[in-house]
Amino acid sequence: MSTTASSGAPAKAKQRPGDAIFSGLSTISGVLIFVILAAVAAFLLYQAVPALQADPKEISGGKGLVSYIAPKLFGTLLSSIIALLIALPLSVGIALFITHYAPRRLAQGLGYVVDLLAAVPSIIFGLWGTAIAMKAVPFFNFLFDNLHFIPLFGGDQATKTGRTMLMIGIILAVMILPIMTAVNREVFLQTPRLHEEASLALGATRWEMIRQAVIPFGRSGVVSGAMLGLGRALGETMAVAIILSASGGGFSWELLTSNTPGTIAGDIALQFAEASPGVPRSTLFVSGLTLFALTLAVNMLARWIIARRSEFSGAN
Repeated sequence: MSTTASSGAPAKAKQRPGDAIFSGLSTISGVLIFVILAAVAAFLLYQAVPALQADPKEISGGKGLVSYIAPKLFGTLLSSIIALLIALPLSVGIALFITHYAPRRLAQGLGYVVDLLAAVPSIIFGLWGTAIAMKAVPFFNFLFDNLHFIPLFGGDQATKTGRTMLMIGIILAVMILPIMTAVNREVFLQTPRLHEEASLALGATRWEMIRQAVIPFGRSGVVSGAMLGLGRALGETMAVAIILSASGGGFSWELLTSNTPGTIAGDIALQFAEASPGVPRSTLFVSGLTLFALTLAVNMLARWIIARRSEFSGAN
């Protein structure tokens, strides 16, 4: 009996050079992501120090950082939530049509169109938004005349340019719609075929099958796709800057007037070039740091939602 056989210990496989190189590159790439993220955060924090240490009277508006950033943070959240409320049902409906209703060739064509829309630069959407803003004025005035008793549609008078917070929300909804639709489409396609066939075999209609099997299976994917779309809407710059041009400041729920608080990203894009070095420019870095933290929190929430159902398998 040989010594190797008597020991009972399995021989350790010899690692190939290619495996070692690939493992090292993968580890370096993973660590590099954290290094870049930490470097961005450190850069923003370093540039924001002068404004954080400055007297509140030196901040634009003379009331401190909170009074300067809070309205723009409110405007950022308001415009993004409007976009999410518009885009979420549309993305789910388009994804269901592509995956379960459209003929195969039409579904493939629509899939390509959705992917192409996701690659359109944001400035194109901004230019398109300025073009349709004036055409939307009659619709905005109709809402103002008939729904002005609702705070969202109230105010002194409807704007004559169409450049309102509601228009920003619509443009952002169009921008995030392709991303959310692509995610929902892939999630719905992963629904176990056995679940769909079992539902149909029990006499369910196609819509009942979707409601019983497809939507429950893809619920977490829909939510995570919505969070990814929300993350893009929060950080959108050019489209907001082109349409709003300038913000009125202050908190305002009015969606149909020009009295809008603006957004953090739009304010940075409009003010950074003219901001003098020192506290004024550092104030914009504080705004950027706030937006960075908000976007990071939204994406972490999306990953957490995905992880909650990572062990779920529809084939079980």
